[in-house]
Amino acid sequence: MSVADPLFLDKLCSRSALVSRASPLPRPLIFTNGVFDILHRGHAVYLAQARSLGASLVVGVNSDASARRLGKGPDRPLNSEADRAALIAALDSASLVTVFDEDTPLELIQLLRPDTIVKGGDYDMAQLPEAQWVMRQGGQALALPFVAGYSTTSLVQRIRN
Repeated sequence: MSVADPLFLDKLCSRSALVSRASPLPRPLIFTNGVFDILHRGHAVYLAQARSLGASLVVGVNSDASARRLGKGPDRPLNSEADRAALIAALDSASLVTVFDEDTPLELIQLLRPDTIVKGGDYDMAQLPEAQWVMRQGGQALALPFVAGYSTTSLVQRIRN
């Protein structure tokens, strides 16, 4: 007896297939992105809240190189982009997951044309080029509050101590 690949891996999507895979998804389409280095409760709550804003949620995961450029430390991310994307795909809230290498998800958002983009509460949505672009297209850009007490950076510090 052989073991089949888990079905959630079907949610992983290359950039080249993103438009064709996303177009049949039910609308409204929500988009968010992040590093999601060590998946924790705060991530799960945030992604569930993002999904509740629409019918489908596409998640952009920063590539390893992109995550390093965010300045989280020379040894971050701890988990590879493939592993981080697979873990997000395993969550019910995610409809599709793709990896992006740019510093911002603007190009992905321009391809997808989501109805709403969502970021964590520490972002000033008015300052993000991707938020400005979505709003010019008639969409929404929302910041969701953080779940208090959950942070990958603080978790990494606790482990190291």
